[in-house]
This record gives sequence, structure tokens and C-alpha cells, in this order.
Amino acid sequence: MDELWKMTAMELKTRIRERNISVRELTRYYLERIEKYDRNLNTISEINESALEQAQRLDSAKSNRDSALFGLPILVKDNIDVAGLHTTAGSLALSDNRATANAAVVENAIQCGAVILGKTNMTEFANFTTQGMPNGYSSRAGNVRNAYDHKKDPGGSSTGSAVAVSAGLCSMAIGTDTSFSVVACATENGITGLKPKHGALSQAGILPIAGTLDSAGPLSHDLSDAILLYSGMAGKPFSPISPIPVKDLKIAVNLYNREMVSDAQMERYERLFDVLRRNGAGFSEITQPYSSYQRTIMTCEFKRDLEHYLSCASAGRKTLDRIIAFYQSSPEKMMRYGITTLLEASRKSVDDPDYKEAIRERAGMRRQITDELRDFDACIMTGPTNIMHFVGLPSLALRLCMGEDGIPRGIILYGADEDRLLAAALTIEAYCGPVLPPKLRA
Repeated sequence: MDELWKMTAMELKTRIRERNISVRELTRYYLERIEKYDRNLNTISEINESALEQAQRLDSAKSNRDSALFGLPILVKDNIDVAGLHTTAGSLALSDNRATANAAVVENAIQCGAVILGKTNMTEFANFTTQGMPNGYSSRAGNVRNAYDHKKDPGGSSTGSAVAVSAGLCSMAIGTDTSFSVVACATENGITGLKPKHGALSQAGILPIAGTLDSAGPLSHDLSDAILLYSGMAGKPFSPISPIPVKDLKIAVNLYNREMVSDAQMERYERLFDVLRRNGAGFSEITQPYSSYQRTIMTCEFKRDLEHYLSCASAGRKTLDRIIAFYQSSPEKMMRYGITTLLEASRKSVDDPDYKEAIRERAGMRRQITDELRDFDACIMTGPTNIMHFVGLPSLALRLCMGEDGIPRGIILYGADEDRLLAAALTIEAYCGPVLPPKLRA
């Protein structure tokens, strides 16, 4: 039993199907790991007290045992509704917001057999509270800590979900991503993250930043697990995705902001590129830039979309202005790093001319970027760019290798066609180096 946490979800699913372990045993195993290790990591915001009951019902089930997520215990980010649990987005201003129904992606996962272990801590309001807030910090929970090194960045804002997967506190976890909150979190924690193409998953029951950009997404040990959870969140089986033969791979490398990447990281990329080239993969260089229009969309949509969510929620504070007033009434507790982003968003609207310009720019850039990527299976990001998130393309993070400092490193890919991207990434994943699990302290 001690090694179960190192197993992929697919391996655990096989054990359950062959009745080598019961769902209740596996669920209890993860709950005991959370009890033992999370005090030093601070990933969990709330435990689902009915998790063992859910597990027992699944053990007693005589049908649907082959469903996608049958018996797999998962964790859910604290801006996604789970019936009976709180949805606070890490903010004390929403500490009374107890969900009465599951978000669509959670309900789909449950219908596909998942056990909900609980909720995970996150960067407050999905890192849309203020400039300069540390990743993983929230007024409700304090700091989430990287399982490899507490002094290292745990990533944001799906921080608790990512660290929990890294530390083996669940089989997989659900996060959300507006701009790198799943994929960058994955690279910081030695795991895999997937942000589906925009609109592929329902956003119902998720506390938003901006509906034009937001997406839920899976965090897991490897890409096959991520695809498995993605299918469960969608509530439908996916057609099998087979890796593209490496000799047929067509890869673009985005050079934008390459100078901002350390020499050590570029050397890690080049080692991967070299081995892929030697095995026949084709490479081309392109430049696809960062867009400042993304932040315009976020600041202009936030108030509208947040208040739409709150209008149907049990939270007492139904408006952004009331939330800001709550922060300002207790600055030492609530404004440790300020609330500059919330204040900016309170003054913006989807009626603003700059918002309409940003939406037009997004439509034009989506056509341009999609056309530029048409002949490629995947594009690898080297220097920082947000272009894939701005135009709504699918993106994912793979485990690349261990760094010389004992901290894992990752690689981010995106593409115009989601199925081709996933197929290419399955191939590329096989050429990445091994990543060791963190050494945890009880």
C-alpha cells in the first residue's frame, strides 16, 4: 500500500477493476496521507466528509464499474462548486459560500465514478486580487508550499491541486486556468497539466475571472491520466488517442521572449529537441507574441462574470463592491498585499471601448495564430507568451526532467488542433527525462 501514491490513475484503475484494492481502501489511503503530510504543505481547504460513503457505494455497485473514473479519488480547486462544501476562491469574503450543487465538470466526474476527496487551496481569486501576491497565498488559508522545497514557488493559481498531485495526496485533481494557472502550476510541481481548448468544458458552477478565457483542466502524473480525467470532466468517452510516430512529428518552436529563459533551461529544451530530431521529428521556428489585450478582457469581464456567479450562490456578498468594502474594513487581515486588481476591475466594464477593441483583436489573432499552426502537430513555448490563452487554444505541460537543484522542470506545448496536440504530446512525453517524486516530511 505504501507505493500506491506513486502509481498513475490508470494503474490504480486497473487495480480497482481487478479487485486488488477496494475503492474504500484507496480513498482511506489518500485521506490518511492528507492527514499525515498536508500540515506541512497546506494544500487542502476542506475534506469531503462523505468521501468514504461515496467509496462504499461504488464498491457495492454492480454496474458502471468500467466507467472512466470509477473509484478514483480526486481533489477539486476551491473556486469550483462541490455540493455541501464551500467555494471561497481563497477569500474570507466568501467564507459563507456553501455550494448547493456540483459544478458541471464535478458532476460529470462523479457520474463517471470519481470520489471527491475535498477541496484545495489556491491563490486568492485565482491570482486576480492584486499585483505582487505570492503564488499560493490566500487570506483564508495562508501559503501553499511546494512539496519539493518549501522555499520554491508552488505555482499559481491552481496551487493546492498541483501540489496535492505532486505529493500523492490524490489520484488526480481539477484546477482552473485563465492564463497558466494549470499549465504553469504543473511545471513547478513535476506533474502534467492540461488546459483544454476554450469552450470544451462547461464553466457552470465555477467562480470565474473571465468567461472568454477561463477553463477548468486536469492535473495528473502523466498525460494519459490527464486525458482520462478530461474525458470524465466532459462527461463523455473520448475516441482513443494514439501517439504520432516520432518520424512524422511536425513541431514548431516559438522563439518569442527566448532571451528571458535561463541558459540551463534552454539546454534542457535543446537536449529534448536533439533526440527528437535524431529520431526523425521535423522542427520549424516561429514567433508568436505576448498580448496585453488579455488583461483588458480579464479586467473588463471580471465584475460581470463574478456577480453573475454570486447571484446564484449562497454567499452573502453578491457584488464586487461589497467584497472590496469587506477587504477595506480589515486591511491588516485582508489587504496584506493590497487589492489593486480588484479595484481596477471594479472600475471596468464590457461596455468600455478598450474591451471591444480587445475582443476584435482576439478574433483576428485567433485566425492568424490558427493559420500559422495549421501544418504543425504542436508548438513548444520557449520564452514567456500568453498567446495560446488569449486566443483560446489548448495547451499542456509535460514533465521535462529533474533540474540540477533537485527541482523538476517542465515544458509547455500548445496547438491549433486539440487531438493532434494530445497525440503529439504523448509521443514527446516518452522522450522526456524521468522526474523523481518529492521527499515528504510528516
